This record gives sequence, structure tokens and C-alpha cells, in this order.
Amino acid sequence: TPKTFWAVSFGSFVSLHNSVMGFEVDSINSVQFSNHTGYAHWKGQVLTADELHVLYEGIKLNNVNHYDYVLTGYTRDTSFLEMVVDIVQELKRANPNLVYVCDPVLGDHGSMYVPQNLYPVYKDKVVPVADIITPNQFEAELLTGKNISTEKDAVEVMDLLHNMGPDTVVITSSDLPPRLGDRFLVSLGSQRIVMPDGTSTTQRIRIEVPKVDAVFVGTGDLFAAMLLAWTHHYPTDLKTACEKTFSVMHHVIQRTISYAHEMAGPGRRPSPAQLELRMVQSKADIEDPAIVMEATVL
Repeated sequence: TPKTFWAVSFGSFVSLHNSVMGFEVDSINSVQFSNHTGYAHWKGQVLTADELHVLYEGIKLNNVNHYDYVLTGYTRDTSFLEMVVDIVQELKRANPNLVYVCDPVLGDHGSMYVPQNLYPVYKDKVVPVADIITPNQFEAELLTGKNISTEKDAVEVMDLLHNMGPDTVVITSSDLPPRLGDRFLVSLGSQRIVMPDGTSTTQRIRIEVPKVDAVFVGTGDLFAAMLLAWTHHYPTDLKTACEKTFSVMHHVIQRTISYAHEMAGPGRRPSPAQLELRMVQSKADIEDPAIVMEATVL
């Protein structure tokens, strides 16, 4: 019987993905919305730092605050983010082997889509306690203060991020020129492993993924959840973990886009409702993806 794990996640999309992978998940939703914000309208509530603290206190009072993983995603509030850091530090004191996976959601394509005051909290407090981070190029540049225009720049940025704390860094998308042509995006990853003799080695990988002409909501959450799961199964093999993760993404997105175009009809752009990720229909691909994305070791 495979061992199951407890994880606590902040965000709306992550619990399903990791439950399917055999993790026991305690999910705390940082927002309770009627629907995701890719729609024209949404209603709901945002969890405050005080409310998060109350929920965590309840977990603690029952002595069930023993986790192997913490996964966090989008938040807009500095006090909430600082509370997350306090909780992660406390959980790591209880379990020094806990792995904190952080998607540092700050912005993309040169602009921030969270308040500016979140940036120093991520840089000074969140990233130093994270073990795995999944920034895009803009977020990686913002956190390190270094621009990426070549693969060498990207490697240096990943090394700078390692020096801030995380052992595993995956730059989920970049503007680097793809070798496979304009219809692809370049992603890069780096993993520092400490050997039994105390020396460290770093594996760096590059993977090119096909672009899709559609806007999806929740792909970042799915990516972080899958990377958590596959790095659990391949803790010292970032190449395989990334191939599995990106292949899951490909299968889910292709199934979603096929369904969306079928529902929309010829010549019509799919609606946000039609572009909802086909998660349940992709269960088999999430559990055991056919490898369609191959990574190159740098």
C-alpha cells in the first residue's frame, strides 16, 4: 500500500489534484468565490489573516498539525502571507523534513497583478522558507533583480534563487527563443541536491512546451500541485519529475481545448465556462501521464 501524505494548501484548485495522487489533503481556501476571476463577474469572500489563524488554531488544538507538505498559491494580502510564513515555520519545527512548495504569484509579462507591497514579503520572508518554487520569468526576475535574456542568465537567476533558500526552482515559462520553433515556450528547472558526503550537485533542465491559443485559469495551481506530487515520487530526479508534470499539463490542456472548441462551434471563441479545465475527465492522465514532453539536461 503506498504511503499517504498530509498536505495543507492555500488556494481553491489544488486539493483535487493531490487527492487523486494519493495525498491526504487539508485544504484551506484563501478565497471563497462563486467562480474564478476569468469570468466577467464573481462574488464571494477573501479569507483574512485572522481567520486563517483561527482555522490553524483549530487544527493545532486537535494535535493534527503534522504535515509532510505545504502548498501555497495566489494571495493578495500581506498579513495573510506573513501568517502563512509563521505557520510554515511552526510546521517545519514539528517536522524538519516538511517540504514547502510555493507558487510566488506576483505577475507576468512585465506587470504585477497583486499589490506592490507583496513583493518584499515574498522576497524576504516567503522564498527563504520555501523548498520548491515555481515562478514564471517575470517573477524570477523580480525576486532576484536580474533580467533573463539568455539561457546563461536563466541559470544564474535560478542559482540566485537557490541561494535565497529553495533547493528546487522551476521557471514555468520564459521568453527565451525555443529550439523547436515559435509555437513553443521554454521552461527551465534547477535542483540542488546535497550528497551524503556533504557536497552538493545541481541538475539543470530545459523543456519546451507547445503554446495554446487560449486563456485558462488554474493552470498555475495544477502545475504546482503536480510538481509537488512528482518531486515526491522522484525527489532527486528533476528531469523525470518535470517530464511527468509538463506531460500532465499537456494532456489536461489538450482535452480542455478540444472540448471547448466542440462546445463553442466552428469559428467561435470558447467562453470561460467552456474553458474550465477538464480535471475529472483527465484523472487517468494525472495519475499516470504518457510522457509527451521531454526535458534536456543542461
